[in-house]
Amino acid sequence: MPDDPYEVLGLTKAALADDIKKAYRKLVRTSHPDLHPDDAGAEARFKAISAAYEILKDPETRARYDAGEIDGLGAERPQRQYYRDFADASDNAYQQTRGFGQNADPADIFAEILRSRSRSSGGDFSDGVFSAHGPDVRYTLEVPFLDAARGAETRITLPDGQSLAVKIPRGTEDGQTLRLRGKGAPGFGGGPAGDALVTVLVRPHPVFRRDGDDILVTLPITIDEAVLGGKVTAPTIDGPVGLTIPPGTSSGQVLRLRARGVARAGRQTKGDQRVELKIVAPPDVDVGLREFLAEWRKTHAYDPRADLMKGAGT
Repeated sequence: MPDDPYEVLGLTKAALADDIKKAYRKLVRTSHPDLHPDDAGAEARFKAISAAYEILKDPETRARYDAGEIDGLGAERPQRQYYRDFADASDNAYQQTRGFGQNADPADIFAEILRSRSRSSGGDFSDGVFSAHGPDVRYTLEVPFLDAARGAETRITLPDGQSLAVKIPRGTEDGQTLRLRGKGAPGFGGGPAGDALVTVLVRPHPVFRRDGDDILVTLPITIDEAVLGGKVTAPTIDGPVGLTIPPGTSSGQVLRLRARGVARAGRQTKGDQRVELKIVAPPDVDVGLREFLAEWRKTHAYDPRADLMKGAGT
């Protein structure tokens, strides 16, 4: 896989935040090893995709990558300096002023190098014992649409048969990765355990769709409700609510229910619910309605396609 996070996600440097998020979600579903157990390259692709997303999803980290300060894995890039520029620096691990003369024991020099590396990576090297964080482990978790939108608690079964409690924050998005601190692999030399990274895949819902923090619903209405207007019941993720249909409504018209959308964890404002109206004719048109419409057509010349045809130049 390439090292350039933009290339990994199939993007250019002009990509917007929403483009990055959409590309990541799409690739997660095509490359997650749990979803493609027969694909030998899925795990490597998924790791590269996750690393690329970690770089680009944060504006500050993305800016540092674009500036060449970090590489595609988030590691610091060394400044381009010659040895003479920093040979006398006080924090130079290789200068002889640390107490290593020309006849120094190579084992002492090697130990000092390990200590320096350990300090820079968060580990500990003392009394000849090295300790470091354990590696992170990755899991995938498929959750119902409403659990992701409203928040829920569930459990995942680990490879060793144990179960791990996972709290799904309200507003969790498809492809979002949750970090469970200290729930990964054991540390080395008594070091702390790594983290568990749980990628959430949200199941589609037969009624609701999501656009950012807004919920989208297509609501069928009858011919008489469209012509005369009326009060109907509309579903929302928090339960049914009343909705007023204005007289003369057309299919495709969108009504907005304020603050009936998704409330993300940590935010006080909620999204809206957008209700697209769809006029549905009755399955069986009775004789009375048919005769009425036939007479109405004779005396009411109205062509709803006139502007469409004019705009098409035909």
